[in-house]
Amino acid sequence: MAATATATAASLYSSRVHLQKQSKSHGFPAKSPNSLQVAQIIDGKKMRNATLLSAASTDKAVTTGQPVSPTACDRVRRHTISVFVGDESGIINRIAGVFARRGYNIESLAVGLNEDKAMFTIVVLGTDKVLKQVVEQLNKLVNVIKVEDLSKEPHVERELMLVKLNADPTTRSEIMWLVDIFRAKIVDTSEHTLTIEVTGDPGKMVALKTNLEKFGIKEIARTGKIALRREKMGETAPFWRFSAASYPHHIKESSHETVAEKTKLGLNGNGNGNGNASSGGDVYPVELYNDFKPVLDAHWGVVCDEDSSGCRSHTLSILVNNAPGVLNLITGAISRRGYNIQSLASGHAEKEGLSRITTVIPGTDENIDKLVRQLQKLIDLHEVKDITHMPFAERELMLIKVAAHTSARRDVLDIAHVFRAKAIDVSDHTITLEVTGDIRKMAALQTQLEVYGICEVARTGRVALVRESGVDSTYLRGYSLPL
Repeated sequence: MAATATATAASLYSSRVHLQKQSKSHGFPAKSPNSLQVAQIIDGKKMRNATLLSAASTDKAVTTGQPVSPTACDRVRRHTISVFVGDESGIINRIAGVFARRGYNIESLAVGLNEDKAMFTIVVLGTDKVLKQVVEQLNKLVNVIKVEDLSKEPHVERELMLVKLNADPTTRSEIMWLVDIFRAKIVDTSEHTLTIEVTGDPGKMVALKTNLEKFGIKEIARTGKIALRREKMGETAPFWRFSAASYPHHIKESSHETVAEKTKLGLNGNGNGNGNASSGGDVYPVELYNDFKPVLDAHWGVVCDEDSSGCRSHTLSILVNNAPGVLNLITGAISRRGYNIQSLASGHAEKEGLSRITTVIPGTDENIDKLVRQLQKLIDLHEVKDITHMPFAERELMLIKVAAHTSARRDVLDIAHVFRAKAIDVSDHTITLEVTGDIRKMAALQTQLEVYGICEVARTGRVALVRESGVDSTYLRGYSLPL
């Protein structure tokens, strides 16, 4: 009996050691014999215990510890989601809350106005199953018109980054050489710093940042990634009927309608916009498109000018931790106090683990000062600055798809050349342009291209960095230069 007990104990001991070695080889924490027995007792299934003991006595590997093949589970990948919503107060907080309540971290976010609608471009990490659930939840929100996942389709993606770095006279020539290689631009220069603007795909942003780190990066402001689907060729293209039917009509008649009037037609369902889309939902009160008041008017008139009451758009630069739910925390604090967000851009900051949010909020100086003090009380927030009254360099990025057949393609390209825009995609009936600048430049270009028919527009919010040179270009606008 003693020999039998010793043999049984030895076999069980060897099997437990074998199980521990297996768990370590696959990266799982090793379980002690006591925890293994407790798990068996809690399970309460005698057949499972008998199978485990029989496998241990024959010194065979247990199948539960073997690695799962990659094809058995979905892989985590980066998804680019475009969300078209009715432009109204609080919509940013509601969409960010969908991700925050489920623990998903938004890698980047860009919000821009698309005439009567606002367009969100969100980059999030997750599996295909997770993203399918997120899309379904977003579609349930009121005034969400359409949600698209562009990750699996051919698309054009761009991002804008402003970089402020140290530049001594000894290193300035090398920095200018790198700027020329990456097709970047110098937007501000001082005695010891340079501010660089660069656009491109995220890989280009990372490459430029890596090459500039040796000089010492002081600040980085990045927009989120924006994307537009590459237009297909032929009559099966989504905008073939739009361009073929409406393009001659736009060319023959002069554009006497203002942008606001066209927006009103689109909201009422009489224009080319998606005015007949359903605004149904089961979470928030249903509000018709012709009832809600947009945060921005279509020609962006209230963004730049100050009214008689002292209300103007303020630019806030917020430095936060890159953690799930932070964006919802910031937008929630703003919306609960009745402030509207005109634009918002979120991207990685100069330090690892930090993100910089640049947002534009209308209000008086007194009200914005109160909001800044309230934001400073939030956790995960390192710094918040109102740079409205400081000299700062501001930039926005816009992708615009224009209906242009071969007969008018030259005219569209001539207009793009005047605004220093670049053609990044061409089909037999459309041209997609990329343009950077301030908000006035965006509005002027979009107004000039409306006569040809605008298919899609994707805009980032404003990103801004304080000018170290102290030159405020706003004082130069509206005044004639001396002869």
